[in-house]
Amino acid sequence: MDSCLFIHGFTGGEHEIAPLSSYMEQHHYRSRTFTLKGHGGTRADLLKTSRHDWQQSAEEELNTLLASNKRVHLIGFSTGALIASHLSVRYKERVRSLTLLSTPVFPLNLVQMIKTLGDPAMLKQYISKIRSTPPKATREFQRLVRESFEIYPHIETPTLIVQGKRDHLVKSRSASYLHHTIPSTRKQMLIAGKSGHMLCHDDDKHETMREVLQFIQSTGTER
Repeated sequence: MDSCLFIHGFTGGEHEIAPLSSYMEQHHYRSRTFTLKGHGGTRADLLKTSRHDWQQSAEEELNTLLASNKRVHLIGFSTGALIASHLSVRYKERVRSLTLLSTPVFPLNLVQMIKTLGDPAMLKQYISKIRSTPPKATREFQRLVRESFEIYPHIETPTLIVQGKRDHLVKSRSASYLHHTIPSTRKQMLIAGKSGHMLCHDDDKHETMREVLQFIQSTGTER
C-alpha cells in the first residue's frame, strides 16, 4: 500500500486537507497528516518559528514515512505546496508524485484581496486572520514564496497542479506559471471552475479529489 504525505498551509491546519486525506484512505492509500511547527497553537507559537522550522517539520514527517516506504506521494496545499516542491527536489528519487493545490506562486496582498472579495463576511474573516498573524511570520512566508522560484525549474517528479478559478488568495496565473516552468515530463493542470482557495472543501471538491486519485494511480504503485 502506497503512502501519501499531506502538508497544510500557512496559519492553517490538517482540516484544510482532511477531506482529501480521508478520500485517499478510502481508496487504499495510507494518509499521513501533521501540523507544521508553530501552527495550531497560539500567536506566540507561530512567532517563535521560521520557514526553516516549517520545512524541517515536514521533512521529518517525510523521513518517517520513507523509513517504511520506498517512495511516497507528496500532496501540498497552499504554503504546503511550496514546502512539498522543495522536498520533491531534495528527495527526487524517493517521491513518486507531487500534487500542488492552490500554490501561492503569486499570492495576493491585502489591497488586492479587498478589491476582489465581494463577500463582506469572507473579507472580515481574512482581515481577522491577517491581524492575528505576526508580521514576522508573514515575512517568513513571503521569503518562502520567493525562494521557491529557484525550485520550480528543478522539479522532475510527476506533478499535478490544481487551482480554483475563484481563488481570492492566489493570482490566477500561478497555475499556468507552474505548468510552464516545471520541467517534469509528466505534468497535468486542473482549473476547478467553481472553487476558491479551499479546494478540498469547495463546490468542485469531489471532482478535484477524483482527479488527484487518478493522477496518483497513474504513477503506479510499489511492487
